[in-house]
Amino acid sequence: MMHFGLSVSYVLALVTGALAGPPPSMAPRQAQPWKSTTISTHQEGWAFAFLPDGKVIVNERRGNMKLVDPVAKGTPGSITGVPSVAYGGQGGLHDVALHPQYAENNIVYISYAESGGGGAGCAAARAKLTLSGTGGALSDLQVIWRHSQKAGGGLQFACRLLFDKTDGSLWISSGEINQMWPSQSMTTNLGKMIHLYDNGTSFAGNPFTSEGAVQSQIWSLGHRNPLGIDWDAQGRLWEVEMGPRGGDELNLIQKGANYGWPVVCEGTHYNGTTIPKHASNPKMTAPKAFWVPVISPGGLIIYKGDLFSSWKGNAIIVGLSSQQIVRVTITGDTAKEAQRIPMGKRMRGIREDKDGAIWVLEDGAGGKLMKLTPN
Repeated sequence: MMHFGLSVSYVLALVTGALAGPPPSMAPRQAQPWKSTTISTHQEGWAFAFLPDGKVIVNERRGNMKLVDPVAKGTPGSITGVPSVAYGGQGGLHDVALHPQYAENNIVYISYAESGGGGAGCAAARAKLTLSGTGGALSDLQVIWRHSQKAGGGLQFACRLLFDKTDGSLWISSGEINQMWPSQSMTTNLGKMIHLYDNGTSFAGNPFTSEGAVQSQIWSLGHRNPLGIDWDAQGRLWEVEMGPRGGDELNLIQKGANYGWPVVCEGTHYNGTTIPKHASNPKMTAPKAFWVPVISPGGLIIYKGDLFSSWKGNAIIVGLSSQQIVRVTITGDTAKEAQRIPMGKRMRGIREDKDGAIWVLEDGAGGKLMKLTPN
């Protein structure tokens, strides 16, 4: 299910006396340290990716793929050939990523919710992108991965896409579509971190390759709704995911590790039922940072640029219900929230461009794609 949201859960805690003040992880809210330039506006924008020529692909959740020219501006063009999506709840057209050799092969990857027996699940596909004028078209679309089961409700698909910069392999953050226990099952790929080659076959170095076809896809398990993944400068994979009523997590992803959902969690169930904490089960890998009340993370980067020089190596998280950007410092394998910056809108996507500027995408109708540069 969806978060109740930061303000509601925080007020409930204050009323019940469960929280006497801000939790230790909550940094003070601070003014925006940047100049914001609006590039384009979108209807339920979900994700975006930079093309080599400076244009930007933006995915809108209803199933529209847009081409944005930051220089010419104007109305974004359309990219046709997008498959039908299961729009509803949290589902629709999700992430977009370029093949590591896009400049040579023009291949892009998308993730999206698709309908099927039992409801909907997530799929990932690759296609050739041909640009023409202000728009373009996808062709030769091939589904390379999909959820091994589907469910009703349209919740918690996740399905962020990320390419490995060292070997070109593909990582997919797989949500558990509100089914909880499949996250712990090794016979399903729900609630897992998935590691594949670019053609969709299982990566040979995965920890469970000898156990079966589905198992061979899995790198880590015990995830709920992982909506942000990125590499740090040391080549380590970080992930941010939504907990239920409290318990949003920032995790350092390790091979074969079990992150606990729904056996352990720092939050509680929506009906108030207690969930044991990570400390109660040493077999489960605890998060490096967590949030109670929630921040509702929508996306993540580990900042690597020089424009915001004091942020280098920090995790920058965009929040949905919190309507904030949350900055987390990382020292070794520890993490601590350092700053909260109010945005006034639900924030869905975040990326860093080649010059170190931070781009963010607002959620919902009329959401802005914005470029952030230092004041």
